[in-house]
Amino acid sequence: MAEDAPKKIDEAGARAHFEEALGGHAQAFETFFFARMLGLSFEYLPADAADADKEVCRLTFPVTDMLRNPQGSLHGGAMASAMDISMGHLVNKVAGPGATIEMKVQFMRPVMEGTVTCEGRFTKRGRSMSFMESRLTGPDGKLAALATATWKMPKV
Repeated sequence: MAEDAPKKIDEAGARAHFEEALGGHAQAFETFFFARMLGLSFEYLPADAADADKEVCRLTFPVTDMLRNPQGSLHGGAMASAMDISMGHLVNKVAGPGATIEMKVQFMRPVMEGTVTCEGRFTKRGRSMSFMESRLTGPDGKLAALATATWKMPKV
């Protein structure tokens, strides 16, 4: 194989990961197929007593070859998806299923390897619309991407 030839992912590993995601998924929050494919783990941090809008949905996932772009870094689409999921799962936890109305992502630095962390939180919570953000950091704790979004809240 020539040195400049593109590296292929481990096909057996990819198949095994796909089968594991397929076998362990349910069409529900935290366990839906795409979340399983990304390898997401979820944690919810409670609001502090002084500010109910400080509740956080933290998710982590490993950078794998299946999620890399041709330059070898974590694909921006995987980053954006994880950030959207961190916000959506928090909306669901506090109010029920909502919907992303719009989302803007700013990519600051590549993530090449390790475990990525996303933290979704409300910046302004309303009854029918909420404003949110998600911060994605690499294993070094440095901010790699920031998403801001408007969410349609469920009817109460």
